Amino acid sequence: MGEFVRLEVADGIGTIRLERPPMNALNTQVQEELREAAQAASGDQSVRAVVVWGGEKVFAAGADITEFTSVTYPDMVARAGALSSAFDAVARIPKPVVAAITGYALGGGCELALACDWRVVAEDAKLGQPEIKLGIIPGAGGTQRLARLVGPARAKDLIFSGRMVDSAEALRIGLADRVVPAAEVLEAAIALVRPFTTGPALALRAAKQAIDGGLSMDLAAGLALESHLFAGLFATDDRVEGTTAFVEKRKPKFTGR
Repeated sequence: MGEFVRLEVADGIGTIRLERPPMNALNTQVQEELREAAQAASGDQSVRAVVVWGGEKVFAAGADITEFTSVTYPDMVARAGALSSAFDAVARIPKPVVAAITGYALGGGCELALACDWRVVAEDAKLGQPEIKLGIIPGAGGTQRLARLVGPARAKDLIFSGRMVDSAEALRIGLADRVVPAAEVLEAAIALVRPFTTGPALALRAAKQAIDGGLSMDLAAGLALESHLFAGLFATDDRVEGTTAFVEKRKPKFTGR
C-alpha cells in the first residue's frame, strides 16, 4: 500500500503493519499512509477485524521530532487537524481493532494505540505521553482518549509528568488489556479478535458506534442513539439467523448481512 504502512488481509483479519525502522517514527508520510490503510480496512468487506502491529521490536516511538524543530505556529495550525484526523481514521474503523504493542508506544505511538479498541502489550513494553518534555502536549487524541480510558487524574499524571509506564502499571490502570511475553504479542492480538471474524458484522459495527458515539453525548442522546441502532439491526439477515438459531438451539452462521 504505502512505503511505510501496509494492510495485509488473511482469514478475515486485516493487519495494519508499520514499517519505518528503526522506531516507526510517525512522520507526516506515515500519518497519511496510516489514514489510507485505515480507510482501506474500513471499506474492505473481507476484513472483519483489525490488528495494528509495529513489528517484533517496537510499536511506534512517537512523532518524528526532527519535523518539529523548524515547524512554525502557522505551519502547525494548518497541519494539526490532519494529524489528529489520521489517528481518528483508525478509531473510526467500524470493526473490532486491537493494538499489538512491543517495545515502545510513546507520544503518537501511544495515541495510535489509544485509537484502538484494545491493547495487547508485551511484558517489557513501555507506554507514555512524553510530549510535555518537549514543551508541547499530545496533539493526536492523547489528552482526550487517555482521560476517557483511565480517568482524568491518571491522564494528568501521565501527561503532566511525561513519564513512561511499564506493562504492569498499564494493565492496572486500564491502559493495557492483556499483557503477554513479547514473542506472543501478535499471536495474542490475533486470538483476541479472531472470534469476531465469524460474528454478526453489522451488529458489531452498531455496538462500536453506540459505545464510542455515546461517550460524546449526554445520557438521553446516547440512549436515543442506542435505540436507533438497535432497531436498525432488525433489518439484517444476521438478526434473523441469530434469533432463529437460538430458538432452534444451534450455533448461528452469520454472514455479515
